[in-house]
Amino acid sequence: MATSSAQTTGAARLLTKQLKEMHTEDISGISVGLVRDTNVFEWEVILMLNDDCKYYGGAYFRAIMTFPPEYPHLPPKLVFQTPVPFHPNIYPNGELCISILHPPEEDKFNYEHASERWNPVQTPETILLSVLSLFNEPNTDSPANLDAAKLLRIEREGGPKEFRKKVRKCVRESLGED
Repeated sequence: MATSSAQTTGAARLLTKQLKEMHTEDISGISVGLVRDTNVFEWEVILMLNDDCKYYGGAYFRAIMTFPPEYPHLPPKLVFQTPVPFHPNIYPNGELCISILHPPEEDKFNYEHASERWNPVQTPETILLSVLSLFNEPNTDSPANLDAAKLLRIEREGGPKEFRKKVRKCVRESLGED
């Protein structure tokens, strides 16, 4: 899809508005800002998981959310920075795998319905709230990190707490304790 200058300008205006809205609303557990003041298409995100999170405690995870010039018609990409959370829905390289960030096209594997994929009504706020929810309820049905999904399934079935151990190590690293 070719991107016009008008489309890019419209996307930049929308992102500026959405960033401003997120700064005026106090959204628990989410902090956003621009990576560079000159680029509204690249946001730094800090997710603060509290101790009540099912992801085994408080942590601070930093991510970069990159928006395409075609936004809101195409989804952004969210990539966690070091330390990358050990999570079934986060690839080892830090890229988040969540249905709402998949392009709004038919799923060639017939795993997801079109209604589960990207829709322009999504906003950075709804995306990040979904990510926080994913930390509480990881999806092991279509994992990005097979090791994390396998260990979580074993743990849910009453097996050893290896998933929990790896997550706690990751949480400590996120807090600068390792």
